[in-house]
Amino acid sequence: MAVFWQPCGEGARILRVLGDSPCPILPEQIEGRPVTELGPYCFATREIDGGTLWPQDSADTHEVTGDFVEEVRLPDALRVLHSAVFYNCHRLRRVEAGPHLESLGSDLFTNCRALHTFALRAAPDANTGLKKLLGAVSADIGVEFLGAPGAQLFYPEYAELLDENTPAHIFNHSIEGEGYRMRQCFAGGAVDYTAYDATFGQACVGESEETLCRMALGRLLPPFALSDSARADYEWYLTGHAEAAFTLAIAQRNEAALRLLAGLSLPVQNAAAQCARAGWSAGATILLARPKRAAKQYDFDDL
Repeated sequence: MAVFWQPCGEGARILRVLGDSPCPILPEQIEGRPVTELGPYCFATREIDGGTLWPQDSADTHEVTGDFVEEVRLPDALRVLHSAVFYNCHRLRRVEAGPHLESLGSDLFTNCRALHTFALRAAPDANTGLKKLLGAVSADIGVEFLGAPGAQLFYPEYAELLDENTPAHIFNHSIEGEGYRMRQCFAGGAVDYTAYDATFGQACVGESEETLCRMALGRLLPPFALSDSARADYEWYLTGHAEAAFTLAIAQRNEAALRLLAGLSLPVQNAAAQCARAGWSAGATILLARPKRAAKQYDFDDL
């Protein structure tokens, strides 16, 4: 992999990435400078002044851009994403970043319809740039905190609507979907898990079974900063929507989710058959395995 870059302050700004992998891992440093910025349209397909963005004598001539890009691992020191960095990356699925993102431009993820995960190399209670990242995506998006002990969150899609009152030429702004309110559940730069969990009751009114199961399973696996009452709410929902919960776990090949659902004393025969039909024998084994009996303890009366 090679990069086309320029100095910016004490750091480096990457303008283009060249290579043969659709899942590039960007360098932490370039010529001793920490990588702190990604330039505008860095991964978008485009040309400048009729020419390419990389030196013509470069050995790597394949741009990692557009529909070629699937996953990107950003450097720890990265602080700035300029506008339209991932514009029209239709196959982009996952973006992994460090905790230091501060400034995001516009149209970062425009037309990134396959994007489903932000992964942050940070503790779940750390201050990060997550709120800004979430503000750039109104579609369904999952979040993974990779720092111990780990946490998973799911933010459903929301829509912003402008309705014009024609005679008065007044526009009424409205927002549909609980996902917007959930994206505001932060205390400074850190996730406010209590506020996030408090949105679940209202989400049950308007969100789909799949969305609510994703929220519940994410918070229970692992249960970071989860109160007893919130745990009870999530488990209650999964118990009442077992079929949807098992379907989601099986579609994701999520063994931990299967074990959790089986631990809620839900009937597993149909789910095990679903695993078999999907060709996932490991899942069926988890559901049908019987717990080992404790060894019989004998005392004097037994003799």
